Amino acid sequence: MAKEIIATERAPQAIGTYSQAVKVDNTVYLSGQIPLVPETMEMVEGDMEVQIVRVFENLTAVAEAAGGRLNDVVKLNIFLTDLGHFALVNEVMARYFDQPYPARAAIQAAALPKDAQVEMDAVMVIE
Repeated sequence: MAKEIIATERAPQAIGTYSQAVKVDNTVYLSGQIPLVPETMEMVEGDMEVQIVRVFENLTAVAEAAGGRLNDVVKLNIFLTDLGHFALVNEVMARYFDQPYPARAAIQAAALPKDAQVEMDAVMVIE
C-alpha cells in the first residue's frame, strides 16, 4: 500500500499531528476542516453561514489538491455544536454538491477545536 500525503496552502495547515489528506490508491481521506482562514490561521469572522461556507471552501481546496472535487466525495461527516444549524448546513451544502449527494452523517459535538461551531471531514474517490 502506497500512501500519498496531500497538502495545499489554499487550506489551513494542520494544527496537530495529522495531514490535510491522505491518498491511498484512488481513495482520499480528507481530515476535518474547521472555519479557519488559510492565510491567517484565524477563525473566519461572521455568522454560522459564513463558517459553513469557509469549511466547504477549505474542503474544496484539499479535494482539488488531491486531484478531485467535492462531487467526488462519497462520505461526508459533519460535526456541529448545535444541531439547530442542520437546515442551514443542507442549504449551503446544496451550493457545493450536485446530486446524487454523498452518504453523510451529522453529529452534535460538545466542543470542537478552537471553539469552532462546525467541522467536516470526508472520504473521496477519484479516477
